[in-house]
Amino acid sequence: MTAVRATAVTAAACATVLAAALPSSAINSYNATPAPERTEVGALVATWDDDSDPATPDRVDWVCSGTMIDTDTFLTAAHCTSDWPAGVRFFVSLDQDVQAGLDAAARRHPGDPAAQANAVAVEGTAHTHPAYPGPASDSHDIAVVELPAAEAAARWRFTPAALPTANQLGALGPQGLNSTDWFVAGYGTQEAVNGPGGQTHPGGGVRLKAPVTFDALNDAWVRLGMTAPQGNGGACYGDSGGPNFAVVGGRTILAATTVTGDTPCYATNVTYRLDTPGARAFLTPFVKLP
Repeated sequence: MTAVRATAVTAAACATVLAAALPSSAINSYNATPAPERTEVGALVATWDDDSDPATPDRVDWVCSGTMIDTDTFLTAAHCTSDWPAGVRFFVSLDQDVQAGLDAAARRHPGDPAAQANAVAVEGTAHTHPAYPGPASDSHDIAVVELPAAEAAARWRFTPAALPTANQLGALGPQGLNSTDWFVAGYGTQEAVNGPGGQTHPGGGVRLKAPVTFDALNDAWVRLGMTAPQGNGGACYGDSGGPNFAVVGGRTILAATTVTGDTPCYATNVTYRLDTPGARAFLTPFVKLP
């Protein structure tokens, strides 16, 4: 699920993504490092209403992760942009520490969520896959946020992520996929921590990266191992929509986006392939594909 929507809005759509699994949204604490160099990776920020006056937003928070795939297109997950209250507004921040930025903005603009969001992010227009939520075999859990390119360029310097060619992952075959270096990035929380009252997922809001390893390839999904003994890190709550990169032929490509995984965030990151006909058809109106 997203970082805050488990309590802010319905999580019904999230539950349909994959049976008995919850959408992921964070980078684990083990084997993870800060990722200030991944300037194309950003956080999805939302403002929304949770009282009886939808005309004015009264909540603001970062809710998911994502990646710039050209100068004005931010790729994320459909469950991050769906099932919000009327009047929700979406923003994108490429700051390394978006939580610190929001905290500072809250002190400067108390009671003004829109001003707080604008202080750290650029507002855009969300486009969610029209067939989301689909079946477990392909949930169509993909969305983009279109930004004003001039505003994004004025605030940040980044090189958009390179997308895969058609069926690039499938063409690698099992041996090629196993020998490929993979890593995940995002702003999410840490793995489950036991404490009084049950499990919690601390942290979040800072861009991190961690190595992962290939596990399985399906028609719409890449499953990636994130078990600590193998030297892996992984995704957790808040990393939804964020990138999973693969280094193919010496070139880093954005192979898939984080969608779901195991509830405590210890074992598997289930990611949505970007080299499939369905993903490419959705992206075609927004970005030039390789």
